[in-house]
Amino acid sequence: MNGKLLLITGAIMAVIACKDRPQPVVKERSPREEFPALFEGVQSAQVFPDSKTFADCAPRQSPADILKAYARERGAAGFNLSSFVHKYFYVPTAATSSYVTDTTQDVVAHIESLWNVLKRSPDTTDTWGSLIPLPEPYVVPGGRFREVYYWDSYFTMLGLKESGRTDLIESMIRNFAYLINTYGFIPNGNRTYYLTRSQPPYFSLMVQLLVSAKEDRKQEILTTYLDELEKEYQFWMKKPAEGKTDGHLVVLKDGTVLNRYWDRGNWPREESMREDIATAKRSARGEGVYRELRTGAESGWDYSCRWFEDGKTLGSIHITDIIPVDLNCLLYNLEMTLADACKMKGNTVKALQYESAAGIRRDAILQYCWDPKTGFFRDYDFKKEKRTPVLHLGGMYPFFFGIARKGQADSASVVLEKDFLYPGGLVSTPFETGEQWDAPNGWAPLQWMTISGLLTYDNDSLASEIAGRWARQSIRVFKQTGKLLEKYNVKDTSLTGGGGEYPNQDGFGWTNGVLLKILHMQQQGVLNNGKNIDTL
Repeated sequence: MNGKLLLITGAIMAVIACKDRPQPVVKERSPREEFPALFEGVQSAQVFPDSKTFADCAPRQSPADILKAYARERGAAGFNLSSFVHKYFYVPTAATSSYVTDTTQDVVAHIESLWNVLKRSPDTTDTWGSLIPLPEPYVVPGGRFREVYYWDSYFTMLGLKESGRTDLIESMIRNFAYLINTYGFIPNGNRTYYLTRSQPPYFSLMVQLLVSAKEDRKQEILTTYLDELEKEYQFWMKKPAEGKTDGHLVVLKDGTVLNRYWDRGNWPREESMREDIATAKRSARGEGVYRELRTGAESGWDYSCRWFEDGKTLGSIHITDIIPVDLNCLLYNLEMTLADACKMKGNTVKALQYESAAGIRRDAILQYCWDPKTGFFRDYDFKKEKRTPVLHLGGMYPFFFGIARKGQADSASVVLEKDFLYPGGLVSTPFETGEQWDAPNGWAPLQWMTISGLLTYDNDSLASEIAGRWARQSIRVFKQTGKLLEKYNVKDTSLTGGGGEYPNQDGFGWTNGVLLKILHMQQQGVLNNGKNIDTL
């Protein structure tokens, strides 16, 4: 049997295997909907320290039977809500709870060994729980994050590619394609309580990453996922109903079309119910703040002062008034990827339409988001018709995607060194508010988008300096704790990251992926600031 026939046979067998595998159950009802009074009672009573725990519990019986038992037992003398929950629900554990670090391994070997720890097999049918079953294997971030997350996965895939795990990259992309075809978009994560929102749209970058790993299959890959790419685009570009102002699409006064984040829910997040209710009580808007909090979660930056009207308090969040520069850069890339895929499909008319849309968006980003006074890209407040005041690393996305002009890269580099760069890497914003996406914290995805953007504009020196500082901080904490963390304190490198609604998590998918990518690029000489990074 020749090599070509072997490849064809293997592809056919893979298709047959997928068809033989039981298809997941389509689920839409969240725990709040399945267990209305019980869910609110458990969350308000703080049965678990983390609100997300009960949202992730798997029922041992049908919701109807559990609700009957709750109605029957709750009035009895000595009723204990915690005991009831443990009797009728399976309580989840952390994604890496049973893993013990091998202290003889260096950080690269540690990451390589973690892939299988964080990997999840295709889900079996979970009829009543919040988990949305996926048909293919996938990698979870770690800690309290026991499910796949949309934008996290791209940065995890960077490391999977370096590890030669393109099998996992492909299976995760197929899972996201399944979610698009099932729900019309990629949810925040594969939980029913995430079905009101998405996350930063990285699907086109995932497809491009797979193409970069399998260049000989470029046409096949792009045309295979063309339908899903178009469906995701339609989700973000859907026009609101007549007389409505909801949704992701924003039309400015001059007719320019750009996008914002938007969650269709206006109630507390089920995974953070207590926290949202507390924020509403402190906020002048009361329950009106719920959609803003939920939308902040769609941005991935939950939370940061970049979304706060007063620049300091969560209760002033007004993200639905804001056109985020990074979101629109991601949609620019989606439009360019669609144009490329349409060309591969032979549809030149449609390809030109997408190229035109991308060009219009690029010009709008340059017009509305570039701030010549500070020399940096900012978000745009379309209600106030001006740029927002907070500098943040989302302003580096135009460089990652090649949207910015050369002179803009020079001035942005000055701002980075002056306002963002610290001993452990880059802060997300220069401001300390107690929120996890503000100083003193640094996050792997933003380090990578910035490093890559600087390389695109030939500032190899600053890119290498940032990469070196970030890698050394990640490895320093690994040596101290045996863990790779969700975020890091980059201002005081003797401390780990903090702030936000939950403790710092370990694992950790995107940290592993970005660190592995940086270390390999340094070995290849692409990133080199003259300082050797000891991985032991």
